Amino acid sequence: MGGVAARTGVAPGALVTDPAGLLDLPRGYSYRVISRFGDRMDDGHIVGDRADGMGCFALGGGRVALVRNHELQARHHDSGPFGARSVTTSYDRSSDGRALPGGTSTLIYDLRQQRVEAQYQSLAGTIRNCSGGVTPWGSWLTCEEDVTHAGSGVARDHGWVFEVPAAARGLVDPVPLTALGRFNHEAAAVDPATGIVYLTEDRDDSLFYRFLPSSSGRLAAGGRLQALALDDIADTRNWAGTTMRRGAVQTVRWIDLAGIDSANDDLRKRGAAAGAARFARGEGVHFGHGEFYFCCTSGGAARLGQVFRYRPSRAEGKPGERDAPGRLQLFVESDDPALFNFGDNLTVAPNGHLVVCEDQYTDVVDNHLRGVTPEGAIYTLARCRVQTELAGACFAPDGSTMFVNLYSPAMTLAISGPWRSA
Repeated sequence: MGGVAARTGVAPGALVTDPAGLLDLPRGYSYRVISRFGDRMDDGHIVGDRADGMGCFALGGGRVALVRNHELQARHHDSGPFGARSVTTSYDRSSDGRALPGGTSTLIYDLRQQRVEAQYQSLAGTIRNCSGGVTPWGSWLTCEEDVTHAGSGVARDHGWVFEVPAAARGLVDPVPLTALGRFNHEAAAVDPATGIVYLTEDRDDSLFYRFLPSSSGRLAAGGRLQALALDDIADTRNWAGTTMRRGAVQTVRWIDLAGIDSANDDLRKRGAAAGAARFARGEGVHFGHGEFYFCCTSGGAARLGQVFRYRPSRAEGKPGERDAPGRLQLFVESDDPALFNFGDNLTVAPNGHLVVCEDQYTDVVDNHLRGVTPEGAIYTLARCRVQTELAGACFAPDGSTMFVNLYSPAMTLAISGPWRSA
């Protein structure tokens, strides 16, 4: 883990203005819109709005499944997938009996023919499905960024993670993975070597979590939830002075958490009181080659965003971890909004670079896809020309295509280009 700083890298080329006014890309790259809000799906429902996190899974024969989140709240029935249609398989319902509009939809996409074969709703009745993460066993972990209690216009508690198998061809049984904790979930990443799940939380005073499953690949069977701690640093945000230096490597320890159902929405506060480190709005997290990266949207002295890198211990989650602990590095901290402004979802490209989706919070937004080299240099990959965020960036397993969502009005784009050689 060498020292890095936020600086401009070499882009794959100047952006070419999109005549359709949607997404500017470098020469040699092109996109097609493969799904839009309001499209009629194969199950009779419509594509819901507010498309957010998304994962891509190989199905064989040049086909992939895209499992896509919809960050819809209980009040968003009009922009949800169901309309007046009845839904029998739903985690929760509003007080008028209608299935809550949040959840996931799944697209089957033929990479060779560059067309959608099918799309359908795959999870119903959840609230504000923000981001998530793919598992090595072929499912999508979709995270509720909402902690609404039963009785507040809904029948059940929210704030959970749900699992959606990529191969499911309709609505799955909505089982909350309660052992992963109840909090303002954002994203998840699974280490394929250990089955450990790492979780982010979208709060200004968030924690960074890991879940040690009792049985790898069977998250519903339970396990232990922990929070990351640093010996000499309680606050990584750098808001009140630099406590976390860019490029510096910190050894990590993990704190067991109790009361993870968090009836009072105070899990992060109790964790911090026990010594866990605080982060500024943990967002996307993605596992690369033996290490993973996660964004903190408003972190840093300028509050423009940070990217952290974590390299797990050789004995991650085992007794020998104390002798060879995992290591955390502040990989990027932005001090220039024109360079990197409120990074959110992120993924690792076939060439080993990060691709980060921006989600600015100003009245007028100018969101981009930013590339980050292994040395920490930042460059621009794309510019969104409409007033919405970019989300859910993920790559086809063969590296030929990147998929990304425009949040609202929801669109899913397939972007072709020289992703491996760029």
